Amino acid sequence: MQNCIIASTSTIHGSGPLEYLTEELIELYSDCSEILFIPYARPGGISHDEYTIGINNIFKKINKRVLGIHMFSNIDEAFSNTQGVFTGGGNTFLLVKQLYQNKVIEPLKNAINAGTPYLGTSAGSNICGLTMQTTNDMPIVYPPSFKTLGIVPFNINPHYLDPDPSSTHKGETRETRIKEFHNLNSPPVVGLREGSWLRVANNDIILKGELSARIFEQNKTPYEKETGSSFSQLN
Repeated sequence: MQNCIIASTSTIHGSGPLEYLTEELIELYSDCSEILFIPYARPGGISHDEYTIGINNIFKKINKRVLGIHMFSNIDEAFSNTQGVFTGGGNTFLLVKQLYQNKVIEPLKNAINAGTPYLGTSAGSNICGLTMQTTNDMPIVYPPSFKTLGIVPFNINPHYLDPDPSSTHKGETRETRIKEFHNLNSPPVVGLREGSWLRVANNDIILKGELSARIFEQNKTPYEKETGSSFSQLN
């Protein structure tokens, strides 16, 4: 049974990294003393070590130790005694390329499906969908596949932004980009606003946080689902 938090972002305005999720993380990782961290997305190009040290400092506040997956001699060793997993944000193209290159996709998916607690933020939440094709990131590298973990039966667009009618910017809105995706692809897309997350537990997927989510389905008008709603039938 899956046990996941799939969050739009690690940091919201006026809050420290992961601070708004503190109580949720204490519950998610209640039986864990160590967390396996996947730093492959490397926000801003920081090193795996830098990223892992920063995350470890955050998790110390809830008495958890973080070990970067790059610190292990092989992937089997990394997952052999995994108590919990966290995949952080950054560039989704780089993250997915590294997951495939280092043969992490299947062990990670198997661990999650076996009930290992999982947290994903931003790029780390993007990979929980069927594919990474609704990421907002630049294609700085070329992954061997866009297919991702399929933990939820739809795609995710983290950091979803609503169109601003007062803006003078004439470029494409997020809604327009997702419509372009649906011209050629059928999976539903959940637009997760900042400060929102999906809680996957007890064979259900529940929207958490203060904001609703924007739902996009092929050949349908986009609509809202309120916090507390179930997403398990969205496929």
